[in-house]
Amino acid sequence: MGAVTQRPSRHSTAVLAEPGCAHSGQICPTVTPTRDYAAAGDLLRALAAPVRIAIVLELRGAPCCVHDLVDALAVPQPLVSQHLRVLKAAGVVRGERRGREVVYSLVDDHLAHIVVDAVAHAEEQS
Repeated sequence: MGAVTQRPSRHSTAVLAEPGCAHSGQICPTVTPTRDYAAAGDLLRALAAPVRIAIVLELRGAPCCVHDLVDALAVPQPLVSQHLRVLKAAGVVRGERRGREVVYSLVDDHLAHIVVDAVAHAEEQS
């Protein structure tokens, strides 16, 4: 008699593994529960603008003030500030006041990896 495959109830957050996964036909412990998909979508939407991608790539190198980002990206200061607000609200960047300036940095390196991988993929496609 074969092993019984546990199937999630319709209220469960467990997810059956995709075909080809090592856990095929079983509940996969590496799949993110459905409730996390909305948060991931929000994060990806926050990253889905060319200027925000450029900001993340700049901050990957070192923390920056708004004027540093304006100079590096050659975009107007109000636009940089607007995009920083979106990134901050999404938890991608944080700002630390130093005197009259706010120095922005990435919250963690995972976010930079997402952006770097997306840019590399786009370059491979073109």
